[in-house]
Amino acid sequence: MTTITRRRFVQSAAAMALAAPLTGRLARAAETKMHVACNHFCWINMYRRQSKDFNADLDAGLAEVKRSGMDGLEAMLGDAASAERIVALLKKHGLEMRSFYTGATLHDPAATDASIERVVATAAKAKELIDLQIVVVNPTPLRGQAKSDAQLATQAKGMTQLGGRLAECGMTLAYHFHAPAWQNEGREFHHVMTETDPKLVKLCLDTHWVYRGSGNNAARVYEVVKRYGKRVAELHLRQSKDGVWTECLTDGDIDHVKVADGLKAQGVKPLIVLEQAVEKGTPNTMDAVESHRRSRTYVEKVFARLS
Repeated sequence: MTTITRRRFVQSAAAMALAAPLTGRLARAAETKMHVACNHFCWINMYRRQSKDFNADLDAGLAEVKRSGMDGLEAMLGDAASAERIVALLKKHGLEMRSFYTGATLHDPAATDASIERVVATAAKAKELIDLQIVVVNPTPLRGQAKSDAQLATQAKGMTQLGGRLAECGMTLAYHFHAPAWQNEGREFHHVMTETDPKLVKLCLDTHWVYRGSGNNAARVYEVVKRYGKRVAELHLRQSKDGVWTECLTDGDIDHVKVADGLKAQGVKPLIVLEQAVEKGTPNTMDAVESHRRSRTYVEKVFARLS
């Protein structure tokens, strides 16, 4: 009779956990219809323009998400209770939640452990309720200043630790970022990407935050695709024209055909999540339903090459 040591058992279990998200992606590779999701923020943002609160009536709001042609919603979750509340409504409207978005304070040793435990607990509850695959985490930025070398080192260690905990539960951690991570030639962004374990920390590539964070420089977007494309588990897609957000995803400042070709060349097929939003100067000619309907058509045209 073969004796399995505790060490061998743990190593085997960890290997299986790491393989689980990949297995899920391979299983869905045969899907004939492209899965297109949208982030919770898009609807909050576009409803606000109409002086409406998307979260005030999630049942009605999610009915519109479904009507717009979306296959899923990337919810913004703060804790396990918020996961329970929204998943029931997602199922009611036939929407998936393959990923969710959250923040986490990982640069402060006094807060890192608690942040990791909260994210893991939220993810575990969501995974129990729905086919969750990816946890998108945006590390909390410092207001008005860059993080120190010590804070960045703590953050990278925390990201890898969180990625390991999520992998044990069969989920993938995807690093997300906003413009502050691109200050000083992308110092924080590149630190996360080079100082974390690439097996445990993947990338949620937000093409427009790279563009805007680097001073409206589209070349930086294509450089990120070339350098880190293999780690892209998810895409957040937003477009602008002359630096101002457009109402729907279309041709504009960022050449998304070039993005898609760059990912295809590396054999990458990420989860696609729309993050189109409006700001001062954005035209006002359509509502959120029409915006997402048109954006989906554009995504299918541009990113079908990844299928």
